[in-house]
Amino acid sequence: MSFISNLFSPSDNPESLGAKFRNQRQKDFEDLFFLNFSKNDPIRILDVGGAAYFWDNSSLPLLPNIEIVLLNLGQEKTTHPKIKSVVGDATNMPEYKENSFDLVFSNSVIEHLYTWENQQKMANEIMRVGKKHFIQTPNRTFPIEAHYAIPFAQYLPHSLLYFFLTKTKLSRLQKWDPKDAQQYLDEIRLLDQNEMQRLFPDSKMYLEKFMGMIKSISAHNLS
Repeated sequence: MSFISNLFSPSDNPESLGAKFRNQRQKDFEDLFFLNFSKNDPIRILDVGGAAYFWDNSSLPLLPNIEIVLLNLGQEKTTHPKIKSVVGDATNMPEYKENSFDLVFSNSVIEHLYTWENQQKMANEIMRVGKKHFIQTPNRTFPIEAHYAIPFAQYLPHSLLYFFLTKTKLSRLQKWDPKDAQQYLDEIRLLDQNEMQRLFPDSKMYLEKFMGMIKSISAHNLS
């Protein structure tokens, strides 16, 4: 049972299916990154909604002249000398001037902003403060909803989904805390490929596929 439980646990579990997808996506991102930046360049990265553990398996923090800034609504713990944490709002970053960062990166964050208006604000700020960007989000039309691991959960009424989350173990073989379940139901607004293209109109779309279906979408302007 532990194998099945690990497989369907959130992606911060290195044994989970989500982590395996994330690791492959991270490799593909780094391949693009090194087409645009030299290993000796001074590079400043803003990771919107990021966590320090995401970079544990990355070669980027090993670069000699890199700084990675984690921006979150609350302070994020980090002990790496090249990774620092700041408190801020991705939809409004007046503390940063235009092109303050060589790259803005974000993984599975833009779908947590409640409304399309907030998602537009975040996209606009990313394109303003960053010269380059790589912004990933789960695909709304993929059959398995990414946050709950329940087939077609994104199409269910919130009241029914809340019942499944809090009263059954359909989601990742465990019951959700009612407060956490309601928070997710309130804040998640999944995006599809067309909406991501509207948010980042001059970007390319990196499409992560599973069994021929688009699992996640990343908007980027890397060469």
